[in-house]
Parts: sequence; structure tokens; C-alpha cells
Amino acid sequence: MRSIIRILGSARELWPYYAGIVACSLAVAVTGLLTPFIIKAATDYVVAANQGQASGVSTVIWLAAALLLADLANTLLSNIGGYLGDTMAAKLRATLSSRYFAKLLSLPQRYFDGEMTGTVINRLSRSITEITSFLNMFANSFFQMLLTVVAVLAITAFYSWPMALLLAVIYPIFMWLTTITSAKWQVLEAEKNYEFDVAGGRFAEVIAQIRVVKSFVQERRELATFDRHYDQTIRTTQNQSRYWHEMDATRRAALNVIFFVIFAILFVQTVRGAFTIGVMVLLIQLVNMARQPVFSMSFLVDSSQRAIAGSRDYFIVMEELAEAEALPILAAPVPAGRRGPAGIEFDSVSFGYPGSPDVLSEVSFSIRQGEHVAFVGESGGGKTTLVSLLLRLYTPKLGTIRIAGTDITSLPLREIRADIGVVFQDPALFSGTIRENIAYATPHASAGEIIAAAKSANAHEFIARFTNGYEAQIGERGLKLSGGQKQRIAVARAILKDAPILILDEATSSLDSKSERLVQHGLQHLMTDRTTLIIAHRLSTISSVDRIITLKDGRVDEIGTPEQLATTGGIYAELLALQASATKKDRRRLQLFDIRP
Repeated sequence: MRSIIRILGSARELWPYYAGIVACSLAVAVTGLLTPFIIKAATDYVVAANQGQASGVSTVIWLAAALLLADLANTLLSNIGGYLGDTMAAKLRATLSSRYFAKLLSLPQRYFDGEMTGTVINRLSRSITEITSFLNMFANSFFQMLLTVVAVLAITAFYSWPMALLLAVIYPIFMWLTTITSAKWQVLEAEKNYEFDVAGGRFAEVIAQIRVVKSFVQERRELATFDRHYDQTIRTTQNQSRYWHEMDATRRAALNVIFFVIFAILFVQTVRGAFTIGVMVLLIQLVNMARQPVFSMSFLVDSSQRAIAGSRDYFIVMEELAEAEALPILAAPVPAGRRGPAGIEFDSVSFGYPGSPDVLSEVSFSIRQGEHVAFVGESGGGKTTLVSLLLRLYTPKLGTIRIAGTDITSLPLREIRADIGVVFQDPALFSGTIRENIAYATPHASAGEIIAAAKSANAHEFIARFTNGYEAQIGERGLKLSGGQKQRIAVARAILKDAPILILDEATSSLDSKSERLVQHGLQHLMTDRTTLIIAHRLSTISSVDRIITLKDGRVDEIGTPEQLATTGGIYAELLALQASATKKDRRRLQLFDIRP
């Protein structure tokens, strides 16, 4: 329950709603308690009239009117409370969802490396839905239930203290039996939630990669995997439900015995003349009012258990260590990059992903301001990891990375990334319009600036052929575009950002030769007076850079100009020889370097 209280404490702005809901629920309880007294008075009057001790119908008409007013007030107040509850639940859901999303945006890249996207999404939906549903129900039910129970015990004690004592015994017995049930139930709920999250994660992954699934005819396999997780949730639910209802039957049986004793006392005392018929009717209604909260408590406890389990999953994410200085990025606009090129230095940098051997070992090199440097090495040799370290998506195990002579760990994270433009191997576009994707890093760019960037990337011509031009919707991950079109949009995005440091990671890998030449012309213009890192490009592009850095087994092997390295017999010289060779063996060897002629 502590985690639920923690959530309420973190959403202080919703307390006026919560207070209003509690006030309405208490008022509903009061109007509900009026009904037994009105019915008691009407019963006594009717009995007296039948015995000739009263006459006339005006009194019972007034009593019926009072009953109507109590019911109308009850209806009005319960609906006002329902409205406040719905509004509070929506606001709480928005608040918790926003904080969850903000937390995810602040987490380091390594967190996402170990989580399936669909699992993260499913956890958000499940956890927050369970939390908000419970809190809404709790606000509308618990305090009303509490006031009803207290009032019923007090009124019953006025007429018969033994009956009140028996009613009072019900609640600790019920809560004791419920506490015994809770521990095992929580374990089973966690197991079930795990299966739901894994199934949801795989579901999202399959839908996102549906072309691959269909191309390899794996629909049946994916469905079987999905069904297997849900079959496990069924088995877990059966165990959980069987245990819960066995305990619930025990609880209810104990309560039924107690209520039998209460009703027996009530009926016997009425027969003996201790109570009037009206008092008996009043007490029967009060006992039933006390009985309903007890039986409803099973549902309340069940919902609270789900909410507690969900809130634990929520806080597991919220307690993850955020990426250094990530929250300031969320709090303020990203600043414009520096307008001058900056030198880059890697000093004895080592890095390895969790659970894997080091990808980079003692890597050292310097890139001068405005210099264009290409990185060459076998696939998986650490070229892209260098980019990730420079962007501070990861932190080196050892060594120092400097930009303009300053250790990047002492630079504001938002400024580092604002100063770097990247074209990744995967274009990574978002659903939305072409204009929104080109202007992703510069959302306030003018239409002229967006068009100019598209022209530089050789994208304007194909964009103009769309019916809506730059406002054309491209679908999730740009599925309505070809590979080459997506890559050109990504290049235009980097051109428009106009950052002083440029990273081209397979920037033209999806382009045909003609489009590549046109895009290269735009990139050459963009690279002017900018420090540029080029990774695993075509040899024709690599040959035009200022220097080449070759990586072998995670270490720097050679550094030099294309002309120098062409004669040293190292990796670059080997690539040139392989390119000139026509044998299949040499062509296969060339592919290991992610290099195309």
C-alpha cells in the first residue's frame, strides 16, 4: 500500500479532486443512512394505523416524499462524485504517463538495450491503468464504506450492543484472512504480469516487423509463441483464482455464521417484544448495509492488489538511474550548436557492452577542427560504438573523450548533442509528414530552409511528386518510402540541423549510384568547415577524406592519409587490393568491412 500512497503524494495537484470525491462519498453514505430511518418510521406508522392507533395518509405521503428526496440527493451526489472521479483518474493517468515517458527519455541507452520496446509500452499501459482504476474506485467507495460501517455500528449498539459487537468482529476476521491470502496472490500476479509484458513486447515487435514475418512465412510460429505466453497466464490465473476463491469462501462462510447469529438474535428479541416491527426493519436494513461493505471488500482488496503490483512495476522504472543531465534537456529547449568546427580527441578509451568482451581497447586518436576522417574496419569492429560514445549514449570504461579540448563529461549533455549532426545507417524516421521529419531537429525552420535542405539531399524531386508534397504522411518508420528515399530524408534532416560536427554512419548505403553522387555533392557542401566523421562508406568516398583511421580487434591499427595507407600493406591497402580483385573469395572478404566499391 506504501507505493499507492507514494503515487498519491506525487500527484498533489489532484488533492482538490480527491477531497471532493471523498466529500461526495461521505454525503452519499449519509443520505443512504437516512433511508432505513424513514422506512422505520413508515413501518411503525402503518402498523399503528392497522391497529387503530393512527389515522390518515398524509403522514405516510410525507414519509414517501422524504424517501424520494433522500434518494434524489443520493443519486445527485453519487454522480457528482463519479464525475470528479473520472476527471481525477484521467488527470492522474496523464500525470503518471507523462512522468513515465519523461523518465524513459532520461534513461541511458543501456537500459533500452536490455528491454523490448513492446514490453516497455505494455508496462506503461497495464501499470497505470490498474493504478488509476483502483484509486478512482477507492475514493468513491472506501470512505463511504467506512462512514457507513461506523454509523451502522453506532446505531446498532444503541439498540443492541451484542449485535453491534458481533458486527464489529466481522471486519478484523475478514482483514486477517485477507492478509493471509495477499502474500501468495502477489507472487502469482507478478508471474502473470511478466508473461503479459513479454507477450505484449513480442506482439509490438512482430507488428513493427510484419514484412519480415510474412516474407519468411513465420506467422504460425509467432502466433504459437504469443499463445504460449497467454496459455501460461491462464494457468497462473487458474492457480491464483483457485487460491483466492478458496480463501474467499472461507471468509464468506465465517461471515455467514456470524450473520446467522445476528439475525437469530434480532428475530428472537422482536418476538419477545424487545423491538417494534419498525426497529426490526431498521436493524435488518442496517445489518444488510454493514454486510454489503464486507462482501464488497473482496473486490476492493483484489483491485488494490493489482494496483500495488502495477505500482511496483511503475516505480521500478521510475527508480532507474537517469542519464547524467538528461532532465535539463526535458526542461528547456535545445540550444543552437556552436558555429565553429571543433576538434575531437579519444585518449586511451576502452568500452564494452554489459556481458560482452570489450569492443574498444585503449583507442587513441585526434581529429583536428574541420578535418574529415573516415573509420575503416571489419563489421563489429567498434566503428559505430565510437559514434555512440561521442554522443554520450554510453560512457567509456576507461579513458577520456574531448571536444574542443574539454572532457565531454564536463560539458552539458544537451549542448554536446546539439553540436552533432548524425545520419545513421538506419534512417529512423517517424510517422508524420515529410516536413516534420526533415525539421525534426529544427522544428521552427521555415519552408524555404526545409526545401533547400531537401534539394541538397536530392530529395526535393521525389517529394514534389507526392500529392501533398512536404505534407505527405509517410507511415510508421517511413514505410511508404523506399530505402533510398528514407535515407535522403535523413540526410536532409542532418543538413538542416547545420551542426558543427557531422557524423555519417553509412550515410549513402541505400542510394543508387546516381542518387549517391547527387547527395554526396550536398554532403560535400555541408562538410565544408565542419569536423566530419565518416564510417564504413564506399571506397570512392573514403579516398577523398583528409585521413583514415583503421580499427582492428578493437584497437587503432593505422592512421594516415589515403595515399599513405594505400602503400603500407594494412587494412586500407588490403581493401584496395580486394576491390581490384575479381575473385568471389576476395569479394566476400570485402563485404566483411561493410565496404562497397
